[in-house]
Amino acid sequence: MGVTRRTVLKIAGGTVAVAGAAVAARVWQQGVFSVGQGPAYDPWRTWRVGQPEGPTHLVRAAILAANPHNSQPWLFRVHDNIIDVFADTGRNIGAIDPYRREMYMGLGCALENLVLAAEPNGYAADVALLPDQANPAHVARVTLSAATARESALFDAIPLRHTDRGPYDTARTVAPEVLGRLAGLGPDLPQVSVLWFTTDPDRRRVGELIVAATEAIVKDNQQSSDSAKWFRSSWREIQQSRDGTTLDAQSLSPFINVMAKILPPLSREQSDQAWLRTTRDRHVATAAAFGLIIVPDANDNAWRIRGGRLWQRMHLWATTQGLSMHPLNQIPERADRERALGIDPRFGTALKELVSVPGMHALMPFRLGYPTMQAQPSPRRDVMAVLM
Repeated sequence: MGVTRRTVLKIAGGTVAVAGAAVAARVWQQGVFSVGQGPAYDPWRTWRVGQPEGPTHLVRAAILAANPHNSQPWLFRVHDNIIDVFADTGRNIGAIDPYRREMYMGLGCALENLVLAAEPNGYAADVALLPDQANPAHVARVTLSAATARESALFDAIPLRHTDRGPYDTARTVAPEVLGRLAGLGPDLPQVSVLWFTTDPDRRRVGELIVAATEAIVKDNQQSSDSAKWFRSSWREIQQSRDGTTLDAQSLSPFINVMAKILPPLSREQSDQAWLRTTRDRHVATAAAFGLIIVPDANDNAWRIRGGRLWQRMHLWATTQGLSMHPLNQIPERADRERALGIDPRFGTALKELVSVPGMHALMPFRLGYPTMQAQPSPRRDVMAVLM
């Protein structure tokens, strides 16, 4: 029996309808048009909402801090006038951070937000780092006392600060006085400082090292695998885990972001290659300047915590100035991996050569510049999930 034109059109119409329904279902399942919504993002909106909770209110600010792979490696024990900060060591990022350098920097970021929240909530804060020498997971003890409540621009910037992985404006340079203000934000953190790389040769040198380190990471099966564990590809996964990196936080163009959510997820190998291209063609290529946080001992947790506090403070201040910032940890990640494996210290040597100050060591490279698009928040666990 022959197939009529009407039959063909009916079949085609049915196929299109089914395909359209499937796409619509995928759009809904992936939260394509729900950027920054759902319970996983509530902490960004509710951090100052509701009745005062005493010191627990400070923890609401702490959990919005920068941290590695959005692993949120923190726990808090709250008393009437004391907040103890602990490392949640089970939330480490594996071979990407074998010596927990990034973990303790992230804990320093959380500590900084907590301290910044003290005065606006009517407290003075006294910080003791690593108060229990027998327990390195006990990061800090913050003792609170009554004080006159005062607002601050850095405190107000806490919910506005997001890591901007998008392209920066290549037509705008960052003025030397702005870089000086950023580097000078830590008078209470002596010996934690910043080196700037702003000339074309210096930026090219740092950028090439970052790209080369990225290539080495994606070729290292363990580092690649440990990094991939923290990527959340589905809307359900984001809302359930409330941690990790997401497509929305990559600052992709709206069209690419929508398509990436609708289409099946990339394989780990494909994702690695996309990250490498993005690092080379966007992150490195559009950086107005690179910075490097340096400390006397990058292997010492106290210095890592102090370095994290400076990074958080810098990022908050940059946010008030319309600047974007983005950690680019690939070089020290490879240097730490070389050390853990006992292999040729290619990137360890490169880091030492970048540091031009005797007696100082590299802690974290980063880029900065003026944004071309709005960075989006990352999911966060709520306060009750991090209280001990």
